[in-house]
Amino acid sequence: MDKKRILLVDDEAALTRSLGMYLEATGKFEIRAVNRGGEAIRVAREFKPHLVRLDLMMPEVDGTEVAERMKADPELTAVPIVFLTALVKKSEVGADGSDIGGHPFLAKPVDPEKVVECIERNLRR
Repeated sequence: MDKKRILLVDDEAALTRSLGMYLEATGKFEIRAVNRGGEAIRVAREFKPHLVRLDLMMPEVDGTEVAERMKADPELTAVPIVFLTALVKKSEVGADGSDIGGHPFLAKPVDPEKVVECIERNLRR
C-alpha cells in the first residue's frame, strides 16, 4: 500500500508535530508540516500532497487565502483541503459535517482518530 502524502499547515508547531507523529504511526501516511501559511504553497508544490489539513487562523497568510491560492494553482487545484479551526466548537458541528468555503472542517481540539477518519473520507472523494 502506498502511503498518502498529507501536508499539515498550522501555526501551532506542537500540534503539527504531535498530529504528524500520530498520523505517521498509523503507517498510512507520509507527513510534511509547515507552521506558516506563506510557506504552504511552495511546500505543496514540492511535496505534492494527496490532502492538505489547513488551519484557518494563522498570522501573515490565513487558511482561506492559502486555500484560494491552491485552487488558483493548476498544480494544486484538485488537492482536497480539510480545515481545522478553533473558531467553531465541536458542539456546533452537525452530525452530517459542515464546510467552510466548500471545504470540510474539524473543530479544535480534535481527536487524532477523527482526523484519520476525516482524511480517509476526503481522500475517497
